[in-house]
Amino acid sequence: MNTITIYHNPACGTSRNVLALIRNSGEDPTVIEYLRTPPDRTTLERLVADLGIPVREVLRQKGTPFDELGLADPKWTDPQLIDFMLQHPILMNRPIVVTPLGTRLCRPSEAVLDILPQPQQGAFSKEDGEAVINAKGQRVAKH
Repeated sequence: MNTITIYHNPACGTSRNVLALIRNSGEDPTVIEYLRTPPDRTTLERLVADLGIPVREVLRQKGTPFDELGLADPKWTDPQLIDFMLQHPILMNRPIVVTPLGTRLCRPSEAVLDILPQPQQGAFSKEDGEAVINAKGQRVAKH
C-alpha cells in the first residue's frame, strides 16, 4: 500500500524534483495529477487544514488567473477561495505531499525531506544540477 500521496503537476520543475526525492527514498507514491483529476471540496479543505496554513498561502499566482480574478482582494473568504481553486485547479500551489509524518506544500523541493518516513537511498541532484543529497544519503549543506 502506498503511504505517500503527491498532488503533482508534471510541467512544474519543483513538483518533478519532489517526486524524484520521494522515489529516491525508495517509496512508490500515489501520484495525483491534480490538473487532470482535481481534488473535490472535502479533499481540498482537508489538505488545507492538514497543511496548517491559511488558504491564501495555498493559492498560486504565477501562471494562473489569480490576477484576472482579483484574488489578492481581501474580500474573498476562505470558502470562496476554495471555490476558485475548485473551478481553476491551476490556482492550487504545488506540490502538496501527504505522508504518515504530515502534509506539506513542498516549496522548496527539499521541504519534502522533513516528512519522508524513509531516508534517501543515494545521491540526488535537482534538474538544474544543484546537489541536494550526497552519496551517503545525507543532505548537502547550502552555502
